[in-house]
Amino acid sequence: MEKIRRQLTLFLNEPNGIIEKIRAEFNPKQYRLISAHVTLCREDEIEPIENIISRIKSIELEKTIRIEFGKAERFSNGKGVCISSLDHNNEFKELRKLVLGQTELEKEQVPHITLMHPRNSTCTNDIFERIEKYDLPTELNFGKISLIEQRNGGKWKVLQEFGIVKK
Repeated sequence: MEKIRRQLTLFLNEPNGIIEKIRAEFNPKQYRLISAHVTLCREDEIEPIENIISRIKSIELEKTIRIEFGKAERFSNGKGVCISSLDHNNEFKELRKLVLGQTELEKEQVPHITLMHPRNSTCTNDIFERIEKYDLPTELNFGKISLIEQRNGGKWKVLQEFGIVKK
Protein backbone atom coordinates (compact mmCIF):
# COMPACT_ATOMS: atom_id res chain seq x y z
CA MET A 1 0.00 0.00 0.00
CA GLU A 2 1.34 3.40 -0.98
CA LYS A 3 2.13 5.79 1.87
CA ILE A 4 1.47 9.44 1.01
CA ARG A 5 2.34 12.35 3.30
CA ARG A 6 1.38 15.98 2.70
CA GLN A 7 2.21 19.06 4.67
CA LEU A 8 2.42 22.82 4.39
CA THR A 9 5.93 24.19 4.35
CA LEU A 10 7.75 27.49 4.32
CA PHE A 11 10.84 27.08 2.15
CA LEU A 12 13.60 29.63 2.58
CA ASN A 13 13.05 32.57 0.20
CA GLU A 14 16.64 32.38 -0.97
CA PRO A 15 18.59 29.18 -0.55
CA ASN A 16 20.81 29.73 2.47
CA GLY A 17 24.28 28.55 1.56
CA ILE A 18 25.44 27.88 5.11
CA ILE A 19 22.34 25.89 6.08
CA GLU A 20 22.42 23.81 2.89
CA LYS A 21 26.19 23.26 3.22
CA ILE A 22 25.71 21.84 6.72
CA ARG A 23 22.82 19.66 5.58
CA ALA A 24 24.70 18.38 2.51
CA GLU A 25 27.80 17.50 4.54
CA PHE A 26 26.29 16.03 7.68
CA ASN A 27 22.89 14.76 6.52
CA PRO A 28 23.12 14.10 2.76
CA LYS A 29 20.10 11.77 2.69
CA GLN A 30 17.73 14.40 4.12
CA TYR A 31 19.39 17.06 1.95
CA ARG A 32 18.41 15.02 -1.13
CA LEU A 33 14.84 14.43 0.12
CA ILE A 34 13.85 18.06 0.84
CA SER A 35 15.30 21.57 0.84
CA ALA A 36 15.74 23.50 4.08
CA HIS A 37 12.35 24.63 5.39
CA VAL A 38 10.09 25.39 8.32
CA THR A 39 7.05 23.13 8.62
CA LEU A 40 3.92 25.25 8.90
CA CYS A 41 1.27 22.50 9.25
CA ARG A 42 1.67 18.76 9.55
CA GLU A 43 -0.33 16.21 7.58
CA ASP A 44 -2.86 15.50 10.33
CA GLU A 45 -3.82 19.21 10.47
CA ILE A 46 -4.62 19.89 6.82
CA GLU A 47 -7.66 17.75 6.06
CA PRO A 48 -9.86 18.42 4.25
CA ILE A 49 -7.19 20.00 2.06
CA GLU A 50 -9.71 21.88 -0.12
CA ASN A 51 -10.77 24.01 2.89
CA ILE A 52 -7.14 24.72 3.79
CA ILE A 53 -6.25 25.75 0.22
CA SER A 54 -9.28 28.05 0.09
CA ARG A 55 -8.17 29.80 3.29
CA ILE A 56 -4.56 30.08 2.07
CA LYS A 57 -5.72 31.70 -1.18
CA SER A 58 -7.50 34.41 0.83
CA ILE A 59 -4.39 35.37 2.84
CA GLU A 60 -2.94 38.75 1.91
CA LEU A 61 -0.29 39.90 4.37
CA GLU A 62 1.34 43.32 4.31
CA LYS A 63 4.83 41.82 4.54
CA THR A 64 6.69 38.52 4.70
CA ILE A 65 6.63 36.37 7.82
CA ARG A 66 9.77 36.98 9.88
CA ILE A 67 11.13 34.27 12.15
CA GLU A 68 14.08 34.82 14.47
CA PHE A 69 16.27 31.82 15.23
CA GLY A 70 18.59 30.90 18.07
CA LYS A 71 21.74 28.82 18.05
CA ALA A 72 22.09 25.27 16.81
CA GLU A 73 20.81 22.72 19.32
CA ARG A 74 20.71 18.98 19.56
CA PHE A 75 17.48 17.01 19.93
CA SER A 76 16.26 13.39 19.89
CA ASN A 77 18.85 12.18 22.39
CA GLY A 78 21.51 14.24 20.64
CA LYS A 79 21.13 12.49 17.27
CA GLY A 80 19.52 15.45 15.50
CA VAL A 81 20.46 19.12 15.16
CA CYS A 82 18.21 22.08 14.44
CA ILE A 83 17.97 25.80 14.83
CA SER A 84 14.75 26.66 16.66
CA SER A 85 12.95 29.93 16.63
CA LEU A 86 13.09 32.26 19.57
CA ASP A 87 10.03 32.34 21.81
CA HIS A 88 8.21 35.24 20.16
CA ASN A 89 6.75 33.51 17.10
CA ASN A 90 3.67 35.70 16.82
CA GLU A 91 3.78 36.12 13.02
CA PHE A 92 4.18 32.36 12.55
CA LYS A 93 1.37 31.60 15.03
CA GLU A 94 -0.94 34.10 13.35
CA LEU A 95 -0.23 32.55 9.94
CA ARG A 96 -1.05 29.09 11.32
CA LYS A 97 -4.35 30.44 12.70
CA LEU A 98 -5.25 31.94 9.31
CA VAL A 99 -4.41 28.71 7.48
CA LEU A 100 -6.18 26.41 9.93
CA GLY A 101 -9.18 28.72 10.48
CA GLN A 102 -8.71 28.72 14.24
CA THR A 103 -8.89 31.56 16.73
CA GLU A 104 -6.80 29.54 19.19
CA LEU A 105 -4.32 26.94 18.01
CA GLU A 106 -5.12 23.39 19.05
CA LYS A 107 -1.52 22.25 18.58
CA GLU A 108 1.67 24.19 19.10
CA GLN A 109 4.17 24.05 16.25
CA VAL A 110 7.59 25.47 17.08
CA PRO A 111 9.24 26.80 13.93
CA HIS A 112 12.65 25.27 13.35
CA ILE A 113 15.02 24.29 10.57
CA THR A 114 16.40 20.78 10.83
CA LEU A 115 20.09 20.58 10.01
CA MET A 116 20.46 16.88 10.84
CA HIS A 117 17.38 14.66 10.94
CA PRO A 118 17.71 11.82 13.48
CA ARG A 119 15.85 9.47 11.13
CA ASN A 120 18.79 9.34 8.75
CA SER A 121 21.83 10.86 10.48
CA THR A 122 23.58 10.85 13.82
CA CYS A 123 25.26 13.88 15.32
CA THR A 124 28.44 13.35 17.31
CA ASN A 125 30.12 15.80 19.69
CA ASP A 126 32.75 16.49 17.02
CA ILE A 127 30.13 17.21 14.34
CA PHE A 128 28.14 19.45 16.69
CA GLU A 129 31.26 21.45 17.58
CA ARG A 130 31.88 21.96 13.85
CA ILE A 131 28.27 23.07 13.26
CA GLU A 132 28.44 25.52 16.19
CA LYS A 133 31.34 27.33 14.47
CA TYR A 134 29.18 28.29 11.47
CA ASP A 135 27.62 31.75 11.35
CA LEU A 136 23.99 30.62 11.13
CA PRO A 137 21.21 33.07 10.23
CA THR A 138 19.39 34.65 13.15
CA GLU A 139 16.43 35.84 11.08
CA LEU A 140 14.69 34.58 7.94
CA ASN A 141 11.68 35.85 5.98
CA PHE A 142 9.03 33.75 4.24
CA GLY A 143 6.61 34.94 1.58
CA LYS A 144 4.93 31.81 0.29
CA ILE A 145 3.39 28.59 1.51
CA SER A 146 4.14 25.34 -0.31
CA LEU A 147 1.90 22.28 -0.28
CA ILE A 148 4.32 19.36 -0.53
CA GLU A 149 3.93 15.61 -0.86
CA GLN A 150 6.10 12.59 -0.17
CA ARG A 151 5.30 9.12 -1.52
CA ASN A 152 6.73 6.01 0.12
CA GLY A 153 9.55 7.87 1.85
CA GLY A 154 10.86 9.34 -1.41
CA LYS A 155 11.80 12.88 -2.38
CA TRP A 156 9.30 15.56 -1.37
CA LYS A 157 7.60 17.27 -4.31
CA VAL A 158 5.97 20.69 -4.39
CA LEU A 159 2.33 20.31 -5.47
CA GLN A 160 1.28 23.96 -5.19
CA GLU A 161 2.74 27.25 -4.02
CA PHE A 162 0.82 30.22 -2.67
CA GLY A 163 2.14 33.76 -2.32
CA ILE A 164 0.83 35.25 0.90
CA VAL A 165 2.02 38.87 0.60
CA LYS A 166 -0.10 41.53 -1.12
CA LYS A 167 1.31 42.61 -4.44
